[in-house]
Amino acid sequence: MAAVWDVERYVQGTRSGDRAVLGRTITLIESSRPEHRTVAREVLARLMPYTGGAHRIGITGVPGVGKSTFIDQLGVNLTAAGNRVAVLAVDPSSSRTGGSILGDKTRMARLAVDPQAFVRPSPTGSTLGGVTSMTRETMLVCEAAGYDVVLVETVGVGQSETMVADMVDMFCVLMLPGAGDELQGIKKGILELADLVAVNKADGDNVQRANLAVADLKRALHLLVPASPNWSPPVLSTSALTNAGLDDLWAQMAEHRQRMTASGEWDERRRNQQVRWLWALLEDHMRADLRGSQAVADALIEAEQRVRNGTEPAPVAAAAVWDRYTGRDDRAGHPVR
Repeated sequence: MAAVWDVERYVQGTRSGDRAVLGRTITLIESSRPEHRTVAREVLARLMPYTGGAHRIGITGVPGVGKSTFIDQLGVNLTAAGNRVAVLAVDPSSSRTGGSILGDKTRMARLAVDPQAFVRPSPTGSTLGGVTSMTRETMLVCEAAGYDVVLVETVGVGQSETMVADMVDMFCVLMLPGAGDELQGIKKGILELADLVAVNKADGDNVQRANLAVADLKRALHLLVPASPNWSPPVLSTSALTNAGLDDLWAQMAEHRQRMTASGEWDERRRNQQVRWLWALLEDHMRADLRGSQAVADALIEAEQRVRNGTEPAPVAAAAVWDRYTGRDDRAGHPVR
């Protein structure tokens, strides 16, 4: 990345809504270099008082459901209504180069050139489930820049969709028409996470299939205990192609915010998310510190070999590595740390 600016330049440029500076700030946030992370933390601390006002919405769905087209149309609707919209489009990464594969910015043609919108594609790298490790920080930076709706698009339905649900106010799951086959291919846990389900591509010959899918999904959700006593996830049919149903969908999202705010769940959910984020970061630091010790790295190689050969069960090997890490390994003859 380009040379690092001083903290004030990042803060003032971001707060003024300068899109070029906002892009530079996010690039700084995403950098893993230690010197960049130090500046990024200072920038984030300075921006923190200006965050928290946006409506944070996660959007996921099976491959081919039309997430990017859906977000493009929804975003255009929102900016036309006077909102400023930020889209964090998390792209799958090439296993060879680490670069983005899908290029969400090109798949959101109208929103990408909308002056009231900001689209940021980010490669997932090795992160499982389609959310980058810095997505939370990026979301806060966009809020500080004045965006009042932040849409987080994920790669698709995977093991770590809980990560997305745990950083947004509302989690929207997109489904394809043909619920009979579709319900067999999704996990019950995804529906348990959903605050809203939309059957997309409900246009042309798909309208009847979409209506059947809506009925099937409503029955499926009826069997689940709602996560909130104040909200039962609605199931809607939408078409990003014709813009059908998207106004109703946004009305449901606004209703969800009103109910959650009135009950106090909105603020409580965000407070709990912050605490879980703290623990996640501490676990990342501990993992990096553990792997950064040469003595522990050697112990890990030995432990992996014993486990692979079947000469030692994993719990015993893990305990040995942990003792080496904490300096309690008497076999070493002296504390490692």
